[in-house]
Amino acid sequence: MSTFNKCESKRLEKDAAFNITIGAGDGYMLALKKGQVLRIVDVEGNQAADSMFFDADNPQDHYSATATIAGQGNIYLSTGTVLRTESGKPLLTIVADTCGQHDTLGGSCSAQSNTIRYSRDIQYMHNCRDSFMLQLTRFKGDYEKRDLAPNINFFMNVPVTRDGELEFVDGVSGPGCYVELRADRNSTYLLSNCPQLNNPCNAYNPTPVQLLIWNE
Repeated sequence: MSTFNKCESKRLEKDAAFNITIGAGDGYMLALKKGQVLRIVDVEGNQAADSMFFDADNPQDHYSATATIAGQGNIYLSTGTVLRTESGKPLLTIVADTCGQHDTLGGSCSAQSNTIRYSRDIQYMHNCRDSFMLQLTRFKGDYEKRDLAPNINFFMNVPVTRDGELEFVDGVSGPGCYVELRADRNSTYLLSNCPQLNNPCNAYNPTPVQLLIWNE
């Protein structure tokens, strides 16, 4: 089942308490307090922002694709989606979205998946799994490799065929498209601004992502 539930935000960039641009292929990790709103901006369009979320007070209770999909009865994420943890608790809610559809089934690229999907020659290319692990080691907190969890691919278009297979195709996002999420509890956000050069998710050209936070 698909949905394109676009909804613009009234929040102004000048009022944001935090504003940073993450370069193509880079990563970032930050803390969100309950009630804060995070905006992820696809600056130039068609850029996949691979994202993980954790309950900051109990990191082992991380974002769950299964609980989120079951809770809303839809495999795609958009305005109104409640991101749920493994225990089923609301973690964040998507409160605005000008793209209209985001993937949480395709997973993140890794050296292993790149080898299987494309060629053994590209095994050592930069990938999201490596970015995730690098940011986990840099962040101040009890996070490590085993905390890698299911992720969301914001702005990435991954249709499911009638046979139940996934297709990685051109994105539906454009320059300046964004998604906003309200933290329903203290949360931690982990971003890999996908460096993928081998499928259309980034139009074969990784570009920056902007992160903004408002105190609500």
